[in-house]
Amino acid sequence: MLDRSAASTGNPRRRWPQAALCLALMAALPACITPMQSSGTRTSSAHFEQDRQAILAMAGTFDVTFDFRETTPFVADYKPIPAKISQGHEVVRVVDDTGKIIRLQHLLVVQEKADKPPIVVKHWRQDWEYEPSQILAYVTSGHWAMQPVAASDRKNSWSQIVYQTDDSPRYGAVGWWTYDNNVAEWTSQSTLRPLARRDAVRHPPYDRYVAVNRHAITPKGWVQEEDNAKVGVKEGKTVTFTHEYVVNSYDRVTGFPIKMADDYWAKTEDYWAAVRAEWAARLAADKQLVVPEVAEDGSSTGARLGDIADDILGGTKKTDTAVAAAKAVIATTPRS
Repeated sequence: MLDRSAASTGNPRRRWPQAALCLALMAALPACITPMQSSGTRTSSAHFEQDRQAILAMAGTFDVTFDFRETTPFVADYKPIPAKISQGHEVVRVVDDTGKIIRLQHLLVVQEKADKPPIVVKHWRQDWEYEPSQILAYVTSGHWAMQPVAASDRKNSWSQIVYQTDDSPRYGAVGWWTYDNNVAEWTSQSTLRPLARRDAVRHPPYDRYVAVNRHAITPKGWVQEEDNAKVGVKEGKTVTFTHEYVVNSYDRVTGFPIKMADDYWAKTEDYWAAVRAEWAARLAADKQLVVPEVAEDGSSTGARLGDIADDILGGTKKTDTAVAAAKAVIATTPRS
């Protein structure tokens, strides 16, 4: 997920920003092997509504703890970094629910200083689709493309596509909801991902993740867990530098300024809907998106599109003017 830990200084938005694809450059990596699908992995069609309710259960208002821990090194001279733990509050709202497609928007409510009012930062978005024929997948640095989902992998599956703060893409994967031992849990196939800000700003020797992602519903809310292999090139070979385990816990609470997030969204949701539509139009035309990665902002368009939303909040731009400005920003991204 996008890292929020640098919220204490500067503009926080500027600071935060399928089957295993197994591309040729990743072919030698054991972590890129698609997990075997057990008989309990694929839910029956009777569980479609149960799956939907599990996804919708991730909407609400939460106290969030982000826990990132590098574990085992696989390169002799690599030393795992200390664990990174941060906390905050997040509002998650349903943007769309068409039945087989559900979009959830995350909004951070950040208290930078005790003597200052909180601020709201548009955070990541997760889109879910039932039995997708294709997904938007990360291919290589700054490059995402539509990838077909094998017919054998579509039945009863749900894809999750994750987007950055400016609605440009981050990663996509296919997985299945299961309900074994009284736990509603979605587990993805292995997927390629770009570095999160927490790593990108350090300029580490690795430059991507190969990850398995899990979402599980808990008595208090839900949890997202990641098993990440941090991968890069050393002495001309693609290698795994280390593994990382991530636990992002969302516990339901109400004791924070929730209305601030809802007010932000009420004022900017039409603008962000237009931004999503512009990215979708570009993707439909090109079958790919090329958005250069920027360590501090997540993407080359992140800060600019966020600043335009701030102009709406500040009253210096009307929504239609802001949308035109956003389209101009998106138009500056490469077409190939």
